[in-house]
Amino acid sequence: MRRLWIAFAPYIVMSVVHVGALAVGTDELAGSTKLALMPLLVLAVVWGARGTTWTTAHTLVVAAIGLSWIGDGAAVFLPWLPTVPMMLLFFGLAHLFYITLFWRRLAVRRVPPWAVVYAAWWGVLLAVLWPHLGGLVIAVAAYGLVLGGTAVAASRCHPLIAWGGAFFLASDSILAFRLFLPEAMPEWTSPAVMFTYCLGQGLIAAGVLVTTRVRRPAEVTA
Repeated sequence: MRRLWIAFAPYIVMSVVHVGALAVGTDELAGSTKLALMPLLVLAVVWGARGTTWTTAHTLVVAAIGLSWIGDGAAVFLPWLPTVPMMLLFFGLAHLFYITLFWRRLAVRRVPPWAVVYAAWWGVLLAVLWPHLGGLVIAVAAYGLVLGGTAVAASRCHPLIAWGGAFFLASDSILAFRLFLPEAMPEWTSPAVMFTYCLGQGLIAAGVLVTTRVRRPAEVTA
């Protein structure tokens, strides 16, 4: 656990600075710190994996974090393309990597009964946002299925991963309302999006490291 705290310290500090910048409205600092988050989380995974065998699980989580980073910076990395569709694309790909990781590599139980709440979440989210989605209805519905799939798959894993999946879902849910129903969302929901996002991604990464340390390499590679 001491190794994990050391590995995640830069990511935690950057997350606090970023969320704090959003809370006080320092846009320039918020923008620059946002693009530093996922590289620091990759660094945490690499550092935290020292002394253990690098497995397919590590590769999958790094790939998912990398795709999330492109989604975070879609407006910066791909300014000639529409930002929201690019965010949906790259985060959708990240979630597919997470689903593969959780379902095929790190699952320790069957899907718990309480995970049915994620199906209800998808239905309610679409019902509320549908009139405001315009041409993005299919894209948002598909992304919602993938996001919910990540949360369901995470529910089969270590509690850190299960909670991480739930916070990731919460983050994207708040973001969806900010994008498509901005008049209904107070200003504090901007830092709330990134607080839950940073927490979710961090818990998932920590859960992957914990799980790979207590299981034989063959169990998370084969």
